Amino acid sequence: MIEINLIPDVKRELLRAQNIRAKVITGSIIIGVSSIAVVAFLVIYVFTFQSIRNDQADKEINTLGTQLSKVADLSKTLTIQNQLKNISVINASKKIDSRIFNVVEAIIPPEPNSVQVSNLVVDADAGIITIDGQAASNYAALEVFQKTIESAKVKFTDASKTKQEVNLATDMSTSNTNYGQDTSGAMVLRFTISFVYAPELFSPASQGVSVSIPTIGNATDSYLGVPKSIFVEPAKDVTTGTGGQ
Repeated sequence: MIEINLIPDVKRELLRAQNIRAKVITGSIIIGVSSIAVVAFLVIYVFTFQSIRNDQADKEINTLGTQLSKVADLSKTLTIQNQLKNISVINASKKIDSRIFNVVEAIIPPEPNSVQVSNLVVDADAGIITIDGQAASNYAALEVFQKTIESAKVKFTDASKTKQEVNLATDMSTSNTNYGQDTSGAMVLRFTISFVYAPELFSPASQGVSVSIPTIGNATDSYLGVPKSIFVEPAKDVTTGTGGQ
C-alpha cells in the first residue's frame, strides 16, 4: 500500500503548536481552579473552624481558671513553682559546708593537748561556728585549742585567680566550761567555743580552699598556754624638745 501525505510541513507544525497550546491552557485552567479551591478551603477553615476552636479553647480556659481559683493555697503552689525555676541559681550560690571537715582537721591540736569534739554547729545565716568539746582535766589544752583557732588562716584563690589569705576566726568566745566524766569515767574539761568564721571559707567563689596554722617562731606548748595579752612591743623612746623647764 502506498500512502501520500498531502499536508504541508508548515501546516503540520501549526497543528502541533495548536495542540501544545490547548494542553497548556487546559493545564493552567486546572491549576487555577485547584488554587481557588485551596484558597477557599483555607478561608473557610480560618474564619469558620478556627473561630469555633478558639471559642472552645476560651471556654476551656475560663472553666479551668474557675477551677484553679477554687484551689486552696494556690498562691503558695505558684510560689513553689517559681522557686523551682531558680534551683540552678540557688545551687550555684549555695555554701560548701563540707569544708568544715578541713577546718576541724587543722585546728585540733596534737597530743598532749588534743581535744575531742562532741557537737559542731555551722550557723550559715549568722556566720558562726559553735564547737562543743572536751579535753584533759586541765585548762592547758583549752588554751592551746583557742590559740590554734585564733591563729588559723584560710587560704584560697578568688574569682580573679588571685591567691588570698584571711583569718579563720574573729569574735571568739568560750562558755559552759565545767568538769565532767567521759564514757570511760575519766575526768575531762567540757567547754563550748563559738567564733565568727570568714565568709570566704564556705563561699563557692573561693577555689582551692585550705586551712593552715602558721608556726612563726613561737609554736611551743609553753607559748600556746600563756595568754598573748601579756606580751607587747617594747616602748619607744620619747624625744623631748631642747627647751627644758
